[in-house]
Amino acid sequence: MCGLALAATLTAPAQAQAHDQGPGGGKVPHWELKDSGTDVRFRGLSAVSRNTAWLAGSKGTVLRTADGGRNWRNVSPPGAAELEFRDIEAFDSRRAVVLAIGEGEASRVFRTEDGGATWTESFRNTDAKAFYDCITFFDSRHGLAMSDPVDGRFRILSTSDGGRSWKVLPSAGMPAAQTGEAGFAASGQCLVSSGPRDVWLATGGAARARVLHSSDRGLTWTATDTPIPAGDPARGVFAVAFRDRTHGIAVGGDYRADQASPQAAATSRDGGRTWTTAGTLPPAYRSGVTWLPHSRTSALAVGPTGTDLTTDGGRTWRTVDTGSYDTVDCTPDRACWASGEKGRVARLER
Repeated sequence: MCGLALAATLTAPAQAQAHDQGPGGGKVPHWELKDSGTDVRFRGLSAVSRNTAWLAGSKGTVLRTADGGRNWRNVSPPGAAELEFRDIEAFDSRRAVVLAIGEGEASRVFRTEDGGATWTESFRNTDAKAFYDCITFFDSRHGLAMSDPVDGRFRILSTSDGGRSWKVLPSAGMPAAQTGEAGFAASGQCLVSSGPRDVWLATGGAARARVLHSSDRGLTWTATDTPIPAGDPARGVFAVAFRDRTHGIAVGGDYRADQASPQAAATSRDGGRTWTTAGTLPPAYRSGVTWLPHSRTSALAVGPTGTDLTTDGGRTWRTVDTGSYDTVDCTPDRACWASGEKGRVARLER
Protein backbone atom coordinates (compact mmCIF):
# COMPACT_ATOMS: atom_id res chain seq x y z
CA MET A 1 0.00 0.00 0.00
CA CYS A 2 1.51 3.34 -1.02
CA GLY A 3 1.93 6.18 1.44
CA LEU A 4 -1.06 8.12 0.13
CA ALA A 5 -3.39 5.13 0.29
CA LEU A 6 -2.13 4.35 3.76
CA ALA A 7 -2.77 7.93 4.83
CA ALA A 8 -6.28 7.87 3.41
CA THR A 9 -7.27 4.83 5.42
CA LEU A 10 -5.50 6.10 8.53
CA THR A 11 -7.88 9.05 8.69
CA ALA A 12 -10.45 6.65 10.07
CA PRO A 13 -10.18 6.26 13.88
CA ALA A 14 -7.41 3.74 14.53
CA GLN A 15 -7.63 1.53 17.60
CA ALA A 16 -4.99 -1.02 18.61
CA GLN A 17 -7.17 -4.03 17.85
CA ALA A 18 -6.67 -6.23 14.80
CA HIS A 19 -10.42 -6.73 14.28
CA ASP A 20 -11.26 -3.09 13.48
CA GLN A 21 -12.97 -2.91 10.12
CA GLY A 22 -12.71 -0.27 7.45
CA PRO A 23 -15.13 0.57 4.64
CA GLY A 24 -16.36 -2.49 2.85
CA GLY A 25 -15.17 -4.78 5.65
CA GLY A 26 -11.44 -4.21 5.06
CA LYS A 27 -9.16 -3.79 8.03
CA VAL A 28 -8.15 -0.26 8.93
CA PRO A 29 -4.37 0.25 9.43
CA HIS A 30 -3.64 0.49 13.14
CA TRP A 31 -0.79 0.07 15.60
CA GLU A 32 -0.53 -3.59 16.54
CA LEU A 33 1.39 -4.06 19.77
CA LYS A 34 4.26 -6.55 19.73
CA ASP A 35 5.43 -8.27 22.91
CA SER A 36 8.98 -7.08 23.57
CA GLY A 37 9.29 -9.22 26.68
CA THR A 38 10.53 -6.30 28.81
CA ASP A 39 9.25 -3.19 30.57
CA VAL A 40 12.09 -0.78 29.78
CA ARG A 41 11.42 2.46 27.93
CA PHE A 42 12.47 2.44 24.28
CA ARG A 43 13.20 5.97 23.07
CA GLY A 44 15.63 4.64 20.44
CA LEU A 45 14.20 2.93 17.35
CA SER A 46 15.66 2.07 13.95
CA ALA A 47 13.30 0.40 11.51
CA VAL A 48 15.12 -1.42 8.71
CA SER A 49 12.22 -3.16 7.01
CA ARG A 50 8.83 -4.73 7.66
CA ASN A 51 10.62 -7.66 9.28
CA THR A 52 13.69 -6.09 10.89
CA ALA A 53 13.81 -3.40 13.58
CA TRP A 54 16.12 -2.44 16.43
CA LEU A 55 15.17 -0.92 19.80
CA ALA A 56 17.37 0.92 22.28
CA GLY A 57 16.29 1.88 25.77
CA SER A 58 16.91 2.19 29.46
CA LYS A 59 19.00 -0.22 31.54
CA GLY A 60 21.41 -0.57 28.60
CA THR A 61 18.86 -2.57 26.61
CA VAL A 62 19.05 -3.27 22.88
CA LEU A 63 16.53 -5.60 21.19
CA ARG A 64 16.32 -6.81 17.60
CA THR A 65 13.60 -8.56 15.64
CA ALA A 66 13.98 -10.27 12.28
CA ASP A 67 10.45 -11.65 11.99
CA GLY A 68 8.22 -8.60 12.15
CA GLY A 69 8.10 -8.37 15.94
CA ARG A 70 6.91 -11.87 16.71
CA ASN A 71 10.19 -12.52 18.52
CA TRP A 72 12.70 -10.11 20.01
CA ARG A 73 16.28 -11.03 20.78
CA ASN A 74 18.05 -9.27 23.62
CA VAL A 75 21.35 -8.20 22.05
CA SER A 76 22.37 -5.65 24.71
CA PRO A 77 26.09 -4.83 24.98
CA PRO A 78 27.66 -6.64 27.96
CA GLY A 79 28.12 -4.50 31.05
CA ALA A 80 25.84 -1.72 29.81
CA ALA A 81 23.04 -2.09 32.37
CA GLU A 82 23.80 1.29 33.94
CA LEU A 83 23.63 3.14 30.62
CA GLU A 84 20.69 4.95 29.03
CA PHE A 85 20.42 4.19 25.32
CA ARG A 86 18.37 6.89 23.57
CA ASP A 87 19.24 6.56 19.89
CA ILE A 88 20.13 3.75 17.50
CA GLU A 89 20.91 3.77 13.78
CA ALA A 90 20.83 0.41 11.99
CA PHE A 91 22.04 -0.18 8.44
CA ASP A 92 20.59 -3.70 8.13
CA SER A 93 19.88 -6.77 10.26
CA ARG A 94 23.52 -7.07 11.35
CA ARG A 95 25.06 -3.60 11.53
CA ALA A 96 23.96 -0.95 14.02
CA VAL A 97 25.34 1.94 16.06
CA VAL A 98 23.80 2.83 19.44
CA LEU A 99 24.21 5.95 21.58
CA ALA A 100 24.16 6.11 25.37
CA ILE A 101 23.43 9.56 26.81
CA GLY A 102 24.49 11.37 29.95
CA GLU A 103 27.09 13.60 31.48
CA GLY A 104 30.77 12.81 31.02
CA GLU A 105 31.59 9.16 30.46
CA ALA A 106 27.92 8.15 30.47
CA SER A 107 27.82 9.32 26.84
CA ARG A 108 29.14 6.46 24.73
CA VAL A 109 28.80 4.92 21.28
CA PHE A 110 28.77 1.17 20.56
CA ARG A 111 28.85 -0.62 17.21
CA THR A 112 27.95 -4.14 16.11
CA GLU A 113 28.55 -5.96 12.81
CA ASP A 114 27.02 -9.31 13.76
CA GLY A 115 23.46 -8.56 14.79
CA GLY A 116 24.41 -7.69 18.35
CA ALA A 117 26.27 -10.89 19.16
CA THR A 118 29.31 -8.71 19.90
CA TRP A 119 29.74 -4.97 20.38
CA THR A 120 32.68 -2.59 20.23
CA GLU A 121 32.72 0.63 22.24
CA SER A 122 33.92 3.13 19.65
CA PHE A 123 33.54 6.36 21.62
CA ARG A 124 33.48 7.35 25.28
CA ASN A 125 33.06 11.01 26.16
CA THR A 126 35.80 12.31 28.48
CA ASP A 127 34.64 15.94 28.68
CA ALA A 128 32.55 16.49 31.83
CA LYS A 129 30.81 19.43 30.14
CA ALA A 130 29.52 17.36 27.20
CA PHE A 131 26.20 15.49 27.10
CA TYR A 132 25.40 13.66 23.85
CA ASP A 133 21.74 13.43 22.77
CA CYS A 134 21.33 12.04 19.25
CA ILE A 135 23.11 10.46 16.28
CA THR A 136 22.34 10.30 12.57
CA PHE A 137 23.92 8.77 9.47
CA PHE A 138 24.00 10.08 5.91
CA ASP A 139 24.97 6.64 4.61
CA SER A 140 26.59 3.50 6.00
CA ARG A 141 29.92 5.30 6.53
CA HIS A 142 29.29 8.97 7.30
CA GLY A 143 27.48 10.05 10.44
CA LEU A 144 27.29 12.64 13.22
CA ALA A 145 26.43 12.80 16.90
CA MET A 146 25.53 15.96 18.79
CA SER A 147 26.18 17.13 22.33
CA ASP A 148 24.53 19.91 24.30
CA PRO A 149 26.60 23.10 24.20
CA VAL A 150 30.18 22.99 25.44
CA ASP A 151 31.79 26.41 26.00
CA GLY A 152 28.76 28.07 24.43
CA ARG A 153 28.32 25.99 21.25
CA PHE A 154 26.73 22.68 20.36
CA ARG A 155 29.42 20.04 19.90
CA ILE A 156 29.39 17.76 16.84
CA LEU A 157 31.07 14.37 16.64
CA SER A 158 31.82 12.89 13.20
CA THR A 159 32.55 9.45 11.77
CA SER A 160 33.56 8.49 8.22
CA ASP A 161 33.98 4.74 8.80
CA GLY A 162 30.53 3.62 9.87
CA GLY A 163 30.98 4.48 13.53
CA ARG A 164 34.25 2.63 14.10
CA SER A 165 36.00 5.87 15.05
CA TRP A 166 34.85 9.41 15.92
CA LYS A 167 36.34 12.90 16.05
CA VAL A 168 35.05 16.20 17.39
CA LEU A 169 34.48 18.70 14.59
CA PRO A 170 35.77 22.28 14.90
CA SER A 171 33.25 24.62 16.52
CA ALA A 172 34.06 27.69 14.42
CA GLY A 173 31.11 27.09 12.08
CA MET A 174 28.58 26.59 14.89
CA PRO A 175 26.47 29.60 15.99
CA ALA A 176 26.55 30.56 19.65
CA ALA A 177 24.03 28.75 21.82
CA GLN A 178 21.39 30.60 23.79
CA THR A 179 21.47 30.53 27.57
CA GLY A 180 19.94 27.22 28.65
CA GLU A 181 19.67 25.85 25.11
CA ALA A 182 19.98 22.07 24.65
CA GLY A 183 18.75 19.12 22.67
CA PHE A 184 16.13 16.67 23.91
CA ALA A 185 17.17 13.00 24.05
CA ALA A 186 13.52 11.98 23.82
CA SER A 187 13.20 10.09 20.54
CA GLY A 188 16.53 9.98 18.74
CA GLN A 189 15.23 12.68 16.41
CA CYS A 190 16.92 15.85 17.67
CA LEU A 191 19.58 15.31 14.98
CA VAL A 192 18.40 14.07 11.57
CA SER A 193 19.80 13.97 8.05
CA SER A 194 18.43 13.76 4.53
CA GLY A 195 20.53 13.00 1.51
CA PRO A 196 24.34 12.91 1.43
CA ARG A 197 25.19 16.18 3.23
CA ASP A 198 22.21 17.93 4.88
CA VAL A 199 21.56 17.65 8.61
CA TRP A 200 19.30 19.44 11.10
CA LEU A 201 19.59 19.90 14.87
CA ALA A 202 16.54 20.66 17.05
CA THR A 203 16.74 22.64 20.28
CA GLY A 204 14.75 23.85 23.27
CA GLY A 205 15.10 24.95 26.85
CA ALA A 206 16.03 28.55 25.97
CA ALA A 207 14.16 31.73 25.12
CA ARG A 208 13.55 30.49 21.55
CA ALA A 209 13.16 27.01 20.12
CA ARG A 210 15.45 26.71 17.13
CA VAL A 211 16.41 24.38 14.30
CA LEU A 212 20.01 24.51 13.10
CA HIS A 213 20.91 23.35 9.58
CA SER A 214 24.18 22.28 7.97
CA SER A 215 24.65 21.46 4.29
CA ASP A 216 28.26 20.29 4.65
CA ARG A 217 27.95 17.39 7.10
CA GLY A 218 28.21 19.49 10.21
CA LEU A 219 31.12 21.83 9.48
CA THR A 220 29.07 25.05 9.24
CA TRP A 221 25.57 25.77 10.57
CA THR A 222 22.81 28.36 10.39
CA ALA A 223 20.20 28.75 13.15
CA THR A 224 16.52 29.61 12.65
CA ASP A 225 13.86 30.38 15.25
CA THR A 226 10.71 28.26 15.13
CA PRO A 227 7.22 29.21 16.36
CA ILE A 228 7.18 26.25 18.75
CA PRO A 229 7.16 27.76 22.29
CA ALA A 230 10.24 27.54 24.48
CA GLY A 231 11.28 29.75 27.41
CA ASP A 232 11.45 26.82 29.84
CA PRO A 233 13.78 23.80 30.23
CA ALA A 234 10.85 21.49 29.42
CA ARG A 235 9.78 23.20 26.18
CA GLY A 236 11.02 23.33 22.64
CA VAL A 237 11.47 21.32 19.46
CA PHE A 238 11.86 17.64 20.36
CA ALA A 239 11.99 16.08 16.89
CA VAL A 240 12.37 17.00 13.24
CA ALA A 241 11.92 15.02 10.02
CA PHE A 242 12.88 15.97 6.47
CA ARG A 243 11.61 13.96 3.51
CA ASP A 244 14.18 15.68 1.31
CA ARG A 245 16.56 18.63 1.74
CA THR A 246 13.65 21.09 1.49
CA HIS A 247 10.48 19.82 3.20
CA GLY A 248 10.56 19.43 6.98
CA ILE A 249 8.31 18.99 9.99
CA ALA A 250 9.13 19.94 13.59
CA VAL A 251 7.19 18.78 16.65
CA GLY A 252 7.55 19.32 20.37
CA GLY A 253 5.89 21.30 23.10
CA ASP A 254 6.14 20.89 26.88
CA TYR A 255 6.88 17.33 28.01
CA ARG A 256 5.25 17.82 31.43
CA ALA A 257 1.89 16.05 31.49
CA ASP A 258 0.18 18.88 33.39
CA GLN A 259 1.27 21.58 30.95
CA ALA A 260 -0.37 22.54 27.68
CA SER A 261 1.60 22.41 24.43
CA PRO A 262 0.21 25.09 22.09
CA GLN A 263 1.75 25.54 18.64
CA ALA A 264 3.57 22.22 19.03
CA ALA A 265 4.09 21.55 15.31
CA ALA A 266 5.57 23.56 12.44
CA THR A 267 6.59 23.05 8.82
CA SER A 268 9.36 24.26 6.54
CA ARG A 269 9.46 24.32 2.75
CA ASP A 270 12.92 25.85 2.40
CA GLY A 271 15.26 23.47 4.18
CA GLY A 272 14.62 24.95 7.61
CA ARG A 273 15.35 28.60 6.78
CA THR A 274 11.78 29.53 7.80
CA TRP A 275 9.09 27.73 9.82
CA THR A 276 5.29 28.09 9.85
CA THR A 277 2.95 26.97 12.63
CA ALA A 278 0.57 24.17 11.63
CA GLY A 279 -3.03 25.26 11.08
CA THR A 280 -4.62 22.39 12.98
CA LEU A 281 -2.22 21.22 15.67
CA PRO A 282 -1.64 18.00 17.57
CA PRO A 283 -3.58 18.23 20.85
CA ALA A 284 -0.55 17.70 23.09
CA TYR A 285 3.22 17.37 23.31
CA ARG A 286 4.76 15.17 20.61
CA SER A 287 8.27 13.72 20.83
CA GLY A 288 8.65 11.85 17.52
CA VAL A 289 7.81 12.42 13.86
CA THR A 290 8.40 10.66 10.54
CA TRP A 291 7.26 10.94 6.95
CA LEU A 292 5.24 8.03 5.60
CA PRO A 293 7.19 6.05 2.99
CA HIS A 294 6.73 7.04 -0.65
CA SER A 295 4.49 9.98 0.25
CA ARG A 296 5.12 13.67 -0.36
CA THR A 297 2.40 14.89 2.01
CA SER A 298 1.77 12.38 4.81
CA ALA A 299 3.53 11.98 8.15
CA LEU A 300 2.99 10.61 11.66
CA ALA A 301 3.75 12.29 14.98
CA VAL A 302 3.75 10.42 18.30
CA GLY A 303 3.86 11.21 21.98
CA PRO A 304 2.70 9.92 25.38
CA THR A 305 -0.95 10.72 24.63
CA GLY A 306 -1.30 9.52 21.06
CA THR A 307 -0.46 9.39 17.37
CA ASP A 308 -1.40 12.12 14.91
CA LEU A 309 -1.55 11.99 11.11
CA THR A 310 -1.09 14.73 8.56
CA THR A 311 -1.96 14.26 4.89
CA ASP A 312 -1.10 17.80 3.77
CA GLY A 313 2.58 18.08 4.60
CA GLY A 314 2.12 19.05 8.24
CA ARG A 315 -0.35 21.90 7.87
CA THR A 316 -3.15 20.02 9.67
CA TRP A 317 -3.07 17.07 12.07
CA ARG A 318 -5.65 14.54 13.24
CA THR A 319 -5.31 12.12 16.16
CA VAL A 320 -5.65 8.51 14.96
CA ASP A 321 -4.58 6.56 18.07
CA THR A 322 -4.35 7.28 21.80
CA GLY A 323 -1.59 4.83 22.78
CA SER A 324 1.66 6.08 24.31
CA TYR A 325 4.76 6.14 22.08
CA ASP A 326 8.00 8.13 22.21
CA THR A 327 9.38 7.62 18.72
CA VAL A 328 8.35 6.43 15.27
CA ASP A 329 10.17 5.31 12.12
CA CYS A 330 9.12 4.11 8.66
CA THR A 331 10.97 2.04 6.06
CA PRO A 332 11.27 2.00 2.25
CA ASP A 333 9.21 -1.21 2.07
CA ARG A 334 6.22 0.67 3.53
CA ALA A 335 6.46 -0.44 7.15
CA CYS A 336 6.11 1.88 10.15
CA TRP A 337 7.19 1.10 13.71
CA ALA A 338 6.75 2.93 17.04
CA SER A 339 8.13 2.38 20.55
CA GLY A 340 7.94 3.89 24.00
CA GLU A 341 7.38 3.32 27.70
CA LYS A 342 6.90 0.01 29.52
CA GLY A 343 8.40 -2.00 26.69
CA ARG A 344 5.82 -0.80 24.15
CA VAL A 345 6.59 -1.48 20.53
CA ALA A 346 4.15 -1.68 17.64
CA ARG A 347 4.03 -2.04 13.89
CA LEU A 348 1.43 -0.43 11.67
CA GLU A 349 -0.80 -3.21 10.34
CA ARG A 350 -3.47 -3.24 7.68
